[in-house]
Amino acid sequence: MMKEFNPVIVAYCCHYCAYTAADMAGSMRLSYPCDIKIIRVPCTGKVDPLYVMRALQEGADGVLIAGCLEGDCHFKNGNIKAMQRVTYLKTLLNEIGIEEERVAMVMMSAGMGKQFAEIVTEFDDKIRNLGPCPLKRNQEPEQILSEAV
Repeated sequence: MMKEFNPVIVAYCCHYCAYTAADMAGSMRLSYPCDIKIIRVPCTGKVDPLYVMRALQEGADGVLIAGCLEGDCHFKNGNIKAMQRVTYLKTLLNEIGIEEERVAMVMMSAGMGKQFAEIVTEFDDKIRNLGPCPLKRNQEPEQILSEAV
């Protein structure tokens, strides 16, 4: 008998918008999957592609990068840099035979708590359908969060 697959998802959320939207979703008591490990970053422009690859290698099944709306980045263009890096990462994942859908970037404002819950739920469903990440080492979910940064 096979046990149910519960994906582990690391979400790098910008401090000013996406993290605040996640907080709002919690304040509104909106439910979203508990397997989302949120890491607050000053700006998505600070999310190095190596962090994403390391998260996948260390046990994450998917990585979501959530930043400010286009044109509203508090660091001018950090979210645009992050989007370019995500495009690069998707190409890299394809080249090594990993589904590019395991990495995604979304942009939102601080007031989008409901949308945050919807987005992470949809991403969780997508990763659940893909199954475990082939890069994943055998680790417990608690270890992933501490090693994803």
